[in-house]
Amino acid sequence: MIHIRIFHLISLVSIPLFLFVGCGGRLDYPDSKTVEQVDLLHGTEVSDPYRWLENSESDDTKSWIEAQNLLTSSYLSGLPERKVISDRLAQLWDYEKFGVPVKCGNRYFFSYNDGLQNQSVICFLEDPGAEPVVVLDPNKLSDDGTVALTSYKVSNDGRLMAYGLASGGSDWQEWKIRDVESGQDLPDHLKWIKFSTVSWTRDNKGFFYSRYDAPGDGDIMQDINKSQKVFFHKVETDQEKDILAFERPEHPEWIVRANVTEDGTLLILDIVEGTSTNNAVFYKNLSNRNSKVVEFLLQFDARYEFISKEGNKLCFLTDLEAPRGRVIEIDITNPTRENWKTIVPESDDTLESVHFLNHQFVCTYMKDAASQARIFDKNGSLSREIELPGLGSVTGFSGKPTDDETFYSFSSFTVPPAIYRYNFKTGASELFREPKIDFNPGEFETKQVFCTSKDGTRVPIFITAKKGIRMDNQNPVLLYGYGGFNISLQPSFSVSRLVWMEQGGVFAMANLRGGGEYGEEWHQGGMKLNKQNVFDDFIAAAEWLIQNGYTSRKKLAIEGGSNGGLLVGAVVNQRPELFAAAVPHVGVMDMLRFHKFTIGWAWVSDYGSPENPEEFQAIYAYSPYHNLKEGTNYPATLIITGDHDDRVVPLHSFKYAARMQQAQKSNKPILIRIETRAGHGAGKPTAKQIEESADILAFLVKNCGK
Repeated sequence: MIHIRIFHLISLVSIPLFLFVGCGGRLDYPDSKTVEQVDLLHGTEVSDPYRWLENSESDDTKSWIEAQNLLTSSYLSGLPERKVISDRLAQLWDYEKFGVPVKCGNRYFFSYNDGLQNQSVICFLEDPGAEPVVVLDPNKLSDDGTVALTSYKVSNDGRLMAYGLASGGSDWQEWKIRDVESGQDLPDHLKWIKFSTVSWTRDNKGFFYSRYDAPGDGDIMQDINKSQKVFFHKVETDQEKDILAFERPEHPEWIVRANVTEDGTLLILDIVEGTSTNNAVFYKNLSNRNSKVVEFLLQFDARYEFISKEGNKLCFLTDLEAPRGRVIEIDITNPTRENWKTIVPESDDTLESVHFLNHQFVCTYMKDAASQARIFDKNGSLSREIELPGLGSVTGFSGKPTDDETFYSFSSFTVPPAIYRYNFKTGASELFREPKIDFNPGEFETKQVFCTSKDGTRVPIFITAKKGIRMDNQNPVLLYGYGGFNISLQPSFSVSRLVWMEQGGVFAMANLRGGGEYGEEWHQGGMKLNKQNVFDDFIAAAEWLIQNGYTSRKKLAIEGGSNGGLLVGAVVNQRPELFAAAVPHVGVMDMLRFHKFTIGWAWVSDYGSPENPEEFQAIYAYSPYHNLKEGTNYPATLIITGDHDDRVVPLHSFKYAARMQQAQKSNKPILIRIETRAGHGAGKPTAKQIEESADILAFLVKNCGK
């Protein structure tokens, strides 16, 4: 692991802000030297004066990081609103959090957090009404909570639990196996795992998983990850003895996930190229160890998500000739396309997920980005709709084809995730676990409105605020977006957003093209050469909020993470006068070099490639780092990254911050917050989440909340 010598934002002693204020009230930013680095790309000269910040191990970069964190910590700790916000965040965060139970054998497994635990623990119940038994407590694995449980998979008999751990926010995982009854680990220890599922064989003797070769002498936090392979691991054996189940060295960009069918007869191999939603499906007959892999669906022409197997018939969720999704059945003994059968046809709503339970299809849909759940019989006839508590999002519905019960979670902008137990015999949902939190959801309301983008496209916006707000253009508004990789934004609960609204702010979330809210056509409308549509949608949402009296340019803030960080960077460049403040998290800011680090190459399927002349021109036109212009009045900006982010490596944020500070004309602050032992976001300890949220909200209140 890379350990960068940087000050922890929490532990820094507060230094008077005036020490960092230059003439005219402008912050005295740390020196960011420039170098003569010019690349010739497709006949275009491209300047990259902060290329040196890509070397995170150099003394110059370490000194720069220390100086930036010192400035940022001084600014944030000096904000008078921060302590009140931090105290309220800690108070509201302290509520029970429950994961959706999964039944394995005769036990029900779920995650649980008593409130302020840095990491949730894994428990099981012998019966839904029994007292939970703790199987694994990740909080005991590190003093600061930075060793996180990434995922777990319990054997079919409920006796063994394979689980993955990540340290310091890295995507790299190490997997172990725990005996559920004793709570003790077996000697198994698997390494070099990323982007992998785990699937147990039906005899519970082992599981299939995906991994990469052990890295060489390079930087494991930046080096390219390719040539993933599938292995079978037998319980209580060394990893060196794992059996190679699948590899395609001629296709190093394939990412493969393995899944054993419920009857244990087939290993389904789901293969994607990069982050494309289109995939291939292969399978292997597990009853014959020497059987060859069958290249079943090879065309990469659509999305095929495996649902179930009965006899020789496989069911898939697909968007083939159905951009909003349908369920099809394929007989593997007669697999020609003309023999495929539609079970659940495409509807006006987007089919998000399908589970086969009680010999029925449980389908979750999105209608204008809010969840609905419907049950169809094996022939595709609608049996019933599951009545949900309101406008929100639902997850869960796992289980086996023979199960007559299942569990799901429902949440919204003002309702924390509550767990429901669904009975297929009665069609009734029973509240299983409900968190108690110290606020009154009745004081808030959520509306859904629609704005019109530049090309006439109708774009939905969720708006949540206290009831009865005045439409006088004086409300601080935080607008959030993403817009990429077929990822849908749905109503979800957030303590930090709640505190923002308690402070008198309004939270708005726009469902932009590039996401999956309206199916594959919506996704393609915001990818590659169409990426500018995403930025136009977000700008249209911002303008709608101003035109309709919610806020003004002096009180409008924007926020987004990862691809959403790219979104924030791009629209700030294109319309700097439209926003008062901006918070890009772990953003992809250098769009000409993103494909050269870790898993960045995989994003070419959504962004296009800088190596392609036509796509280069489109990418270069909006790349946040390259389109900053000296002498521009940029909004107050707080850039967020982590030193262990090996997905969107922190050099993106480093280079963007250095260039933006140099370009800024006004006195509005341009700051970068670099968290230690933190990565892209997953597994971040509760204490770090609260500190980061307090810093962001205090920054926003200071710069657009008054």
